[in-house]
Amino acid sequence: MLIASGVLLTPSLIPSVQAQALPNLGDTEREELSPAMERRLGEQIMRQIRRNRDYLDDAPTQEYLNNLGNDLLAVRPEARGEAQYDYFFFVVRDPMLNAFALPGGFIGTHTGLILAAQNESEVAGVMAHEIGHVAQRHIARMLGKQRQDMLIPLAGMILGALAASSSPNAGVGIMMGSQGLAMQRQLNFSREAEREADRIGLDIMRDAGYETSGMINFFGRLQQATRGYNDSMPAYLRSHPLTTERIADIQARTRDQPYRQRADGFDFPVIQARVRVLQTNSAQGLFEAEEVFKRQVQQNTRTAIVAGNYGLAMVALRRGAPDRAQTFIDQARAVLKDGAPKTGNAALTSLAIEVRLAARQANEAVAEAEIARKQFPLSRGMALQYADALMAANRADDAVSFLRDQTSLYRSEPQLYDRLAKGYAAQGRQALQHMALAENYALRGSLPAAIDQLGIARRAPDATFYDQSIIDAREREMKAQRMEELQREKDGTL
Repeated sequence: MLIASGVLLTPSLIPSVQAQALPNLGDTEREELSPAMERRLGEQIMRQIRRNRDYLDDAPTQEYLNNLGNDLLAVRPEARGEAQYDYFFFVVRDPMLNAFALPGGFIGTHTGLILAAQNESEVAGVMAHEIGHVAQRHIARMLGKQRQDMLIPLAGMILGALAASSSPNAGVGIMMGSQGLAMQRQLNFSREAEREADRIGLDIMRDAGYETSGMINFFGRLQQATRGYNDSMPAYLRSHPLTTERIADIQARTRDQPYRQRADGFDFPVIQARVRVLQTNSAQGLFEAEEVFKRQVQQNTRTAIVAGNYGLAMVALRRGAPDRAQTFIDQARAVLKDGAPKTGNAALTSLAIEVRLAARQANEAVAEAEIARKQFPLSRGMALQYADALMAANRADDAVSFLRDQTSLYRSEPQLYDRLAKGYAAQGRQALQHMALAENYALRGSLPAAIDQLGIARRAPDATFYDQSIIDAREREMKAQRMEELQREKDGTL
């Protein structure tokens, strides 16, 4: 995966096919990189990306992108492939205009791209393009006849490209350590692969009800932006540029389609405001964001006023002024009241809970969170905030009861086990606390730490016979998984 005209995309060296038919791969390619192996590679890379400080682990932003991505996938379910990939869309804190696809259905977007988009259709166009790369399994098809031991260097190459956006020297070091230079020729994108992803993306956008002109407009601005890039980036981080021919091809495909105008709701501008604040870590950046929000509030449109007040509330919260943040939230809600969907705005509701917690208004936070759970029953972020509010209100028993139910339904969410451990700690239940921490570490890919936590749980004075039985069983499972990991590392395979 390399930077192609400002967008990180999945590599390919394969011929073009029609977007309407997502082909299956031949037996030879399946033998080398099956869909299950492709997913495992993506998960391995994601475990490392999640440890990066620029990985934006922000529930409202992730939920917005995943809702948008799943809307796109709903009109093209075959894009999930025979393995039925559960796509995951995430954000990386970086001002560059980038997006990238990883094997197995993981798609990342840089904060800079979200901020540069002028409407939701432009973001949808980039995401649909990346879905096209995953749907065509470009990495699998590129590596179809390569040995499996080339996959680990590929992971290093991808991580190196990410690191290089903020620290070129660090990126080079990672890639050289992963034999990235040896794979350079294989990682260059073919123009046919890009056109293929363009065609699939356009079809997905059109069927999902987005403006296909969004892809054209955004790629055009992307082309303008890349002209200003200097040559300091190493040559092996660059791939085929976004060509004029590609843009012309997209225009030709949309020329005969009826124009479709799609008005954005409140969700996109609000998330843009949130990302603008989350992208910066400096006082100057916060000041510049505040100026943008002040100008938005002065505009005579409801969406701009709501987004501007939301952003100002975010700035106030970052500056440690929750009371001032609450004032801006109230102003945003007053404007939103008559024009928003009945379910409200998820990001604004989440921020309201966050502000209540920061102001140490625990009971008010619980009340906000209880309403939010009814409005957004599928929101995982709201569920976590509800648990946080219960803990802040010194309702550890209620929090533990709620979290135990949640972990039975969502077994793969480490955040639930992290909060459950805190709940057990508040109750003084040491064995259960460390058992929950073990599950948290295991889900985050740190099996040695998980096994250590099980050892601590075994020695806890309140560990019952039943607890000991669970600990013994989980320890055997985790040690077996760890042995498999070590064997794969030794063999240089997935």
